[in-house]
Amino acid sequence: MNKIKYLWLAFVGILLISPAHAQTAKPWSPTKNVEIIHGSAPGGSNDKRAREIERALADAKLIPTSMTVVSKAGGGGSISMAYTNQHPGDGHYLLLGGSTMISNHIIGASKMHYNDFTPIASLVNDYIVFAVPADSPIKTPQDLLERLKTKPQSLSFGFANAFGNTRHVGAGMLIRAVGGSPRDLKTVVFKGSAEAISALLGAHIDVAILGAINSVVHLGSGKMRVLAVGAPRRFGNALAHVPTWRELGVDVVSGSWGGVFGPRNLPPAQLVFWEEAMRRVSQNPGWKDDLDRNYWLDEFATGAQFRKYLEKDYTDTRRILVEVGLVK
Repeated sequence: MNKIKYLWLAFVGILLISPAHAQTAKPWSPTKNVEIIHGSAPGGSNDKRAREIERALADAKLIPTSMTVVSKAGGGGSISMAYTNQHPGDGHYLLLGGSTMISNHIIGASKMHYNDFTPIASLVNDYIVFAVPADSPIKTPQDLLERLKTKPQSLSFGFANAFGNTRHVGAGMLIRAVGGSPRDLKTVVFKGSAEAISALLGAHIDVAILGAINSVVHLGSGKMRVLAVGAPRRFGNALAHVPTWRELGVDVVSGSWGGVFGPRNLPPAQLVFWEEAMRRVSQNPGWKDDLDRNYWLDEFATGAQFRKYLEKDYTDTRRILVEVGLVK
């Protein structure tokens, strides 16, 4: 009887101790090298963004281990995504994801959906601008809208670097806003923005749809005019005078968002760690300076807010790509 009583008291003691022990359990943090993975070539915008994240994390002294930026270019980002998900549930692997995760899945270029990963945080958005040569007969945003409304086939839109991306979506949104069909768009795809700009300045295309930073040098030289920006609010600095389409009564907002994902099945404790780490990145002065230099808008979000954004972006992008004719 005494033995049974002793075992019962020991069992009760364990029950009483366990909650307190759980409450004092040490939060998760990395214990080995952290890889920040992206799907672009070294030196590109994603590579620069990954290295800026690495620098901001180092500044905050949140990571007790080493970090490495890993480029897995090719396959429209599918190689980097496949590599990331070779490490399920392991928070030592972070993927820089973006708008192409959504568009590539919709058009069938990638089998991987954003739900195949663990969304951690959105960080930035690289919104589009609509530019024409300085001597273009299209002098104002209204001129462009009128041409799109009455003679859409008389205009050619150029952008990099794939059909179905955010620049293509932005053009589709613009023609739809004036009552036209995205199928009537005359589009030319270039390997990079530099090629699109050369074609624009050489009068081979009528309008170039670019990331904001790509327009600034040519805007300053007087060779290019930016008619409007497809952002939710105006940019600063050299583009401060350029209106948004929404200011002009046209609902066109399109950009290449950039965020951070973990592999699938990331444990809650690891997700909490990385959400807070990315919050600290977004507050870093050097990170904010980098956003200003590149004309990227800060769109930090985590948790339900980030997931809701992804769901809406998928729905909106699919609708436009169906109208453009890239998706049945």
